[in-house]
Amino acid sequence: MSEAARVLAIRHGETTWNVDTRIQGQLDVGLNDIGRWQAERVAQALAEEPITAIYASDLGRAYATAEAIGRTTGVAVIAEPGLRERHFGEFQGKTFAEIEVALPEQARLWRTRDPRFAPAGGESLLQLRERVVATAEALAARHAGEQIVLVGHGGVMDVLYRAATRLDIQAPRTWALGNAAINRLLWTPEGFTLVGWADTQHLDTDTLDETST
Repeated sequence: MSEAARVLAIRHGETTWNVDTRIQGQLDVGLNDIGRWQAERVAQALAEEPITAIYASDLGRAYATAEAIGRTTGVAVIAEPGLRERHFGEFQGKTFAEIEVALPEQARLWRTRDPRFAPAGGESLLQLRERVVATAEALAARHAGEQIVLVGHGGVMDVLYRAATRLDIQAPRTWALGNAAINRLLWTPEGFTLVGWADTQHLDTDTLDETST
C-alpha cells in the first residue's frame, strides 16, 4: 500500500448556468451564492483530513471551490488545466433545449454517448477520458502514500467513476455528480478503485446533479 495514493475528487460548487441547464464546458463561469456556500461547506468537511496537495481545474468555478478547501486546510492550490471540463465546442453557452432544437442530430449523438462524437470545435468522450485519466494518474503517482484533492467538473467526475469501476464509456449513468460532493478513490500503479461516492452529508440542502457540463 505504500505505492497507493488516496484521492478526494470534488466537483465544483453550483453556478447559475448549472441551474439553467446551460452548457459551460470550458467557458469560465463563476460560482453563484449557493456554490460559494457549498464550497465553504465541503472545505469545513475536509478541514481535519490529512491532505498533502490540492490540484484544481484552472476554470474559475473549480479553482474557487479548491481555494475554499485550501484556506481551511492550509494547503496551496495548484492549477491543473488537465482537470478542465470537456470542451463542448459549439454547444457551449446553449441550454439543453436549445441544442435539441438547433442541432438535433448532434444532440442525438450526445445523448447516446457516441464515444467519437465531438461538437464542432470540442472534444469527444474518448478524448476527454484520455486527458482526464492521464492527468489524474500522473498527479496521484506523485503522492504515493499520501492523500490529495482533485477539484474538477461533472465530466471529470464521470470519467473518474468509470475508470474506478471499469465501466464502459457508453454505459448509462446511474450515479450522482452532485455539486461539492466528496468522492473517494484509491490509486495504485494498476489504476483507480472506488472507495466511496457522492457523499453530501456536509450539505444541508440537496445538491444539483449536473448531467454533462
